[in-house]
This record gives sequence, structure tokens and C-alpha cells, in this order.
Amino acid sequence: MTISSDHILPTMQEIKAPSSLRRLLRAIYRDRLAMMGILIVLVTLIVAFSAPWLAPYDPLEVNFSEKLLPPSTAHLLGTDENGRDILSRSMYGIRISLEVAVVVLSVAVTLGIVLGGLAGFVGGRVDDILMRITEMFLAFPALVLALAIAAALKPSLNNAMLAVAIVWWPWYARLVRAQTLSIKQLPYVEAARALGSGGISIFVKHILPNCIAPVLVMASLDVGFTILMTASLSFVGLGAQSPTPELGAMIGRGRIYMLDQWWVPTFPGLVIFIMILGVNLMGDSVRDLLDPRFYRPPR
Repeated sequence: MTISSDHILPTMQEIKAPSSLRRLLRAIYRDRLAMMGILIVLVTLIVAFSAPWLAPYDPLEVNFSEKLLPPSTAHLLGTDENGRDILSRSMYGIRISLEVAVVVLSVAVTLGIVLGGLAGFVGGRVDDILMRITEMFLAFPALVLALAIAAALKPSLNNAMLAVAIVWWPWYARLVRAQTLSIKQLPYVEAARALGSGGISIFVKHILPNCIAPVLVMASLDVGFTILMTASLSFVGLGAQSPTPELGAMIGRGRIYMLDQWWVPTFPGLVIFIMILGVNLMGDSVRDLLDPRFYRPPR
């Protein structure tokens, strides 16, 4: 009596069940902090994309007859020193902060992947030169270096984003280099090289896909830091300039009213706090779920 191999080998569905996506969704559903973070991020995204329709007033409209009004039914978060509605400006500020995070992290991640991958894959003198340059950037505190770069440029939001991106890329370069050094020694990479695959093909097809997960985890945790650092540059006058409704600049201009008109700097600060809380909670959950050392299978 012969036994078919179909009765011995499990099917792919049996091997993969429960699927990775189902397992991920189930783990997220069980994590209350993750759900809170996702909810905050979703609300933030909705407000950012819908700001032109949700904002009750024009964020740039000046009305000196209504300046420094306390929170009321007409102005839920009050008005600033120029009579502009703080709620409307905060909504647009959320939009600007998210744009800043996307632009800064896109530039930093791209530079980090290119330079870190090149250093780790090529090695030798190329690795030494790129890593020494990376260590030069990492030798300075990130905020201090960003302040110096932004001060050397003309104060503007675009230059502030450039300064933060220049400060942030070395972290991704070191991460990708470390991943590349460990992956390029694995047997399947050696097999691809033995079969005649070129260096670019090996990096793109076999090494880069295995670097994406840690890069995504790091980027999800860095969203809040990039928002906070750009807001810090605007706070000291090196970022967004008036009348741009950027949250850090709103706090910077409103700090002189802290004692008597507390709502002017307080509400933009609370918006930044809630945004960073949401993205950090979500980033922590993404790290825990993608790292097998933290993952607990559902019961």
C-alpha cells in the first residue's frame, strides 16, 4: 500500500494559518494602547485632510476687533493677538506637521537606505568614509545641529525641514548598514552571487526587502520626534514664519501671553502633545508586533 505525499506534506494554507495579516490584526485588537494610538492617528489624518472644510474660519484672516478673546461658542479655542481663530489655525497646523513628518522622513529614509546600503554592501574604503561622515553628524546633539543648520539658512519652513532631514539620515544609514552586513553573509545571498546575479540585483532583490521592516519600525517611532523638532525650530524663529499656521510658531508667538491669555500658547501645545502621543503609541505597537521577541501568539 502506497501513501501519497499529499497525505504527508501539509498544504501551504495549513502552514500559514493563521495568516500573518490576521495574526497582526488580532494582536492589534487586543492591545488597548495600540487601538488608542491608531484612533488618535486616524482622527489626526481626518482633521488634516478635511481642514479646508472643517475649519470654521480662515486661518489667515486678521480681525483686531476680536483679538485675544477667550474660548467661547463663537471661537471654541479663543483667538490670538491678531484676532485669528486658534481652532482653525490648529487644524491647519496639524496638516502642516504631518506634511513635515512625511517630507523629512522620506528624505532621511532614502538617504539612509542608499548610503547605509552602499557602505554595508561594498565595504572597504567606501564603508570607512561613509561611516566616518555619519559619525561626524552623530557627534552633535540632534537639536543643536538642526539649530545650527537652520540658522545658517534663511528662516523658513522648508529650510527647517531640510535641517531636520540632514540631522536624521545618519540613524537610518547605521541601521541599514548593520542589516546589510548581517544579511549579505547568509547562504541564499551567496547562492544568488554564485548564480551570477549582479551586486545591484542582489541588494535590491535579496537584501533591501529584509531591511524594510526595521526601517519602518524606526520611521514610525520617529514621526513624533520630527514633528517636535520642526516645531522647536519654529518656536525659536528658525522655522515657519508668520502668518503660517504652524503649531510651534503659534506657541512661540503666544508665549508672551501665557499668564493673562493662557489659551493662546496652550491649545497649540496640547495639539502637538496629542499628535505625538498617538504616533508614539502606534509606533510602539508596530515595533512590538514586527519584532518576534515581543510577539505573543493569540490564545
